[in-house]
Amino acid sequence: MSAVCTDKVVGQILAGWRYDISGLAREMRSDYVAHFRECARCRAKQRLHRIIDFSVLFVASGSALAFLLAVGLIRHFNPAQAVLWYIGAGIGFAASAVVWVIVMVSTPVPVVAKGLALAQARKLHEKLPEEIKNKIPENLTSRIAE
Repeated sequence: MSAVCTDKVVGQILAGWRYDISGLAREMRSDYVAHFRECARCRAKQRLHRIIDFSVLFVASGSALAFLLAVGLIRHFNPAQAVLWYIGAGIGFAASAVVWVIVMVSTPVPVVAKGLALAQARKLHEKLPEEIKNKIPENLTSRIAE
């Protein structure tokens, strides 16, 4: 990884946005895409930020599931003295759900995940035999091609 950014001005702008250009219009992001292509440092920083975003989402999801499981187990076994545990598990689930929503709203995780899914769909579509490709509705094929 290059220790120096190839264009300090663009690099500082991207750093301020946490290396996220998903919200920009296509015509506005061309300079930034070109910068990512030539600057290994900014590419690595963007990758790091996406890894952090997905990791926080994964941990929040796992935590929410664990608290939900705890609520279900406490409710199923219904011990009389477990009211505080039940309330605590419910609060833990709610807090995990709030963190999950915050990550989904404030990071480009949904856009990145959609892009990855479309890229995989394109690869799969290219490998399909022609007779199967012809059976796929045109509106679905056009959405994959975008």
